[in-house]
Amino acid sequence: MAGPRFDKMAAMPRSPLLIVKTGSAFARARERFGDFDDWFRRAIGESEFEYLTVSVDHGEEPPAIDDLPAFAGVIVTGSPAMVSHREAWSERTARWLRAVISDDVVPVLGVCYGHQLMAHALGGRVGPNPAGRRMGTRELLDIDTRDALLGGLAGDLNVHVTHLEAVLEPPAGAAVIARTEGDANHALRFGPRSWGVQFHPEFDRAIMRCYVDARADLLEAEGFDSRSILAAVTDAPAGPAVLGRFARLCRQTEDEAHATSA
Repeated sequence: MAGPRFDKMAAMPRSPLLIVKTGSAFARARERFGDFDDWFRRAIGESEFEYLTVSVDHGEEPPAIDDLPAFAGVIVTGSPAMVSHREAWSERTARWLRAVISDDVVPVLGVCYGHQLMAHALGGRVGPNPAGRRMGTRELLDIDTRDALLGGLAGDLNVHVTHLEAVLEPPAGAAVIARTEGDANHALRFGPRSWGVQFHPEFDRAIMRCYVDARADLLEAEGFDSRSILAAVTDAPAGPAVLGRFARLCRQTEDEAHATSA
């Protein structure tokens, strides 16, 4: 499938934020809340950026590396797929991400599958989490206070999670910037402006509850108490705070680029 056109970027009032979509939410969640890219736009703010979504799982191609300076930043979404299955579209996207991170042209944030795919692209190891399925509201632990994305987060450090796989071994040169119970590599810094987070900063409480409810039978079959997990779902302000910080980093990069070209 042909990718979207990028020749109208100059007509946009400000640089767009690129959303690399690696899959879709399950049907019940889409019917109630829209899809992953909708959730990111709402969480960051519809008016903060122009947004362009590229669905790589459907064969759409992301922009060429040389075209990336036209964007404010890149977000790589979650997916029901598994990085360890190494599907052809996923491996193509991994090669693209490796070049994007290496060139360090714009800020990049990988979320859940995106986090794992970035680690895999750079030589890390991804596979089933030995602790089993992680789902519900969890607390970020051992945050690197010096990090530009997570450092300085204060107060409620809860985030929403849902995943089977995890980064088992970070790639060489990556820094662990936070963990959660059962996931030692929950957030990683891959480069000066490239991060991956296993949690879902775009989820709100209603979306997280929808996921837990939909997976109740699976959770019970795997030995978890789905009702307790559902009851423990709370608001998770750390997620939107991280997206707000990423948006500011993107705007800062955009401003610096405009200043250089002026």
